[in-house]
Amino acid sequence: MSISVIEKEYADFSTLSALERQIFDFLGFQWAPILGNFLHIIVVILGLFGTIQYRPRYIVVYTVWTALWVTWNVFIICFYLEVGGLSKDTDLMTFNISVHRSWWREHGPGCVRRVLPPSAHGMMDDYTYVSVTGCIVDFQYLEVIHSAIQILLSLVGFVYACYVISIFMEEEDTFDFIGGLDAHSYYQDHVQLKPGKPVEISNGINSEMQVLNLT
Repeated sequence: MSISVIEKEYADFSTLSALERQIFDFLGFQWAPILGNFLHIIVVILGLFGTIQYRPRYIVVYTVWTALWVTWNVFIICFYLEVGGLSKDTDLMTFNISVHRSWWREHGPGCVRRVLPPSAHGMMDDYTYVSVTGCIVDFQYLEVIHSAIQILLSLVGFVYACYVISIFMEEEDTFDFIGGLDAHSYYQDHVQLKPGKPVEISNGINSEMQVLNLT
């Protein structure tokens, strides 16, 4: 199986995984993850293009982004597990412009969403007036699973991108060596096989003697 085929299969799977995550982030109005997912999809496509079209610089860009993507997903895991003083109840993922939370908070497996009576709390638009019970898996763990999958895929992609770059560099070195050797040989053969231009040498002394004899 060629490199381009393997890269295409990985890119398809990685893109589908990011698209699946993007859909649910859109449903939950999670603007920070939405932006990250969008950039990730673009860079994955760019890395695939670099592999097929032999553009090592694009693959380097993908490699750098992969390291950033892993860091971002580690932060999301820490955010939802409330590590280091982070709180999953803040509006950080929505850039503090809304009070929406993860879509999985109300629509996870087995979750029963119940809106409390308005007489008890007044307004009905705020998230805090919705009761969710019976969830088989809490939403924060679903978000952690999504981020963990992205980290695993990114690590595989990072290792594979480094492998592809090393192959491209070896091919470039081999090509330069063979090309330079061929050029040197061609130059030597060209010099050796190039026919010399005949040079006419006039004998000045004979010409003068002929002139004197005529006189």
